Amino acid sequence: MSDSKRRNLKDSKYTSLFLILGLGVFVVTASILIFKFQAQQKIKASLADTKVDINAFPVVVPTMRYGFAIDTFNVIEDSIRSGEFLGSILSRNKMSYVDIETLVNNSKDVFSVNSFKVNSPYMILNKDTSTAADYFIYEPSVYSYYVFDLKAKQVEKVEKPITYQSNAISGVIESSLWSAMTKQNASPALFSKMEDALQWSIDFTRVQPGDQFKLVYDQEFIDGNKVGVGMVHAAYYKTANNEYHAIYYDGSIDKAGYYDLEGRPLNKGFLKSPVKSSRISSHYNLRRFHPILKRVRPHYGTDYAAPYGTPIQSVGSGVVVRKGYTKGNGNFVKIKHDDTYQTQYLHMQKFASGIAVGTQVKQGQVIGYVGSTGLATGPHVCFRFWKDNKQINHLRLNFPPAEPLPEDILPTFFKARDGYLNQLNEMLLMELPTPDEDAEESEETATEQTPENE
Repeated sequence: MSDSKRRNLKDSKYTSLFLILGLGVFVVTASILIFKFQAQQKIKASLADTKVDINAFPVVVPTMRYGFAIDTFNVIEDSIRSGEFLGSILSRNKMSYVDIETLVNNSKDVFSVNSFKVNSPYMILNKDTSTAADYFIYEPSVYSYYVFDLKAKQVEKVEKPITYQSNAISGVIESSLWSAMTKQNASPALFSKMEDALQWSIDFTRVQPGDQFKLVYDQEFIDGNKVGVGMVHAAYYKTANNEYHAIYYDGSIDKAGYYDLEGRPLNKGFLKSPVKSSRISSHYNLRRFHPILKRVRPHYGTDYAAPYGTPIQSVGSGVVVRKGYTKGNGNFVKIKHDDTYQTQYLHMQKFASGIAVGTQVKQGQVIGYVGSTGLATGPHVCFRFWKDNKQINHLRLNFPPAEPLPEDILPTFFKARDGYLNQLNEMLLMELPTPDEDAEESEETATEQTPENE
């Protein structure tokens, strides 16, 4: 066989071998692809037959406090202790005194570091406990909190959003107004707001069993929790055969305030008492036996007993004409309201800031604080009232009604009034018992005036 034939035969064998190998690779590859395709189809078919409920997977909801997801921080919660200061708290949490001083200086227009309240809660947030804390949050009241950004050395006051719900309450006095409101689960703040609404009509030191009251007011809520009492919109009080109403009207900025049912402003007269939540310990009496001097001596004032430091308010607007101290009066203030009326307030513990002869004061403004200076056996204010330069029993005064709102405003007021009256009238009241006769002295004016000292 020639060399040429041998080479051709050899090349033919190699070609056949490559074809066989190639065919084998093709078959194997095709088998693998077919297997994978069949496997994927089986998986898809299996998933199609399976119903997946995404609600079965756990959902992690972050815990939000003060606008922070506190789960992402190391958290310290505590409350302010007696004698504790911002600097001492922050230094314990690795903040340098230099940075603390910078923070205090940057914060003075927003927060006073001297205003910490003992037992008020605070929270410290820190990403890395090996370094200084990131945030200090202080909550002095349910209405607001302060966020101290310790890295930026700034502070922000945050007011919590308040929602309001109209509420109503009624009651009958058996022993005291306080106990009557307590039975209705009313807060002390509502008691004070009721006094504010009716202070020109009712002397709450002289309430009687059988007196009745109704209120329409705003209940405040923060995060769904009751936190306080808002505005008293309407108040009703009945004593003996007398009925009193106070309707708050704010439809005009310069006319906002409490009015009677005819739209007459209630604040044009005098307040019934110079001290809230007090009691009368001694009446105007021309034949009173003086407890210190031990002799009969006319008492031209009305004594209102209250704890030391209780604010004393001017019963009307006017100007201070006397302020000082005498052996009998102790610390006292005298106010001229107009050419007809003057009032005097004796035995003060101290005067209110800014009170001096010539000072103009507004009705309800605090002028001093209850004490027992001068001839006094205990803390009280002796309240004296002059009409036409004669000291009289102010509890027997009836002032003429003020002029009502302007004609163009009255229709709007009446619409608001009627809405509140409907709410008040929906609350039923009990029958009043027959009131006792007022046994107070009948003398209205002194036949002989003595000096204005005790």
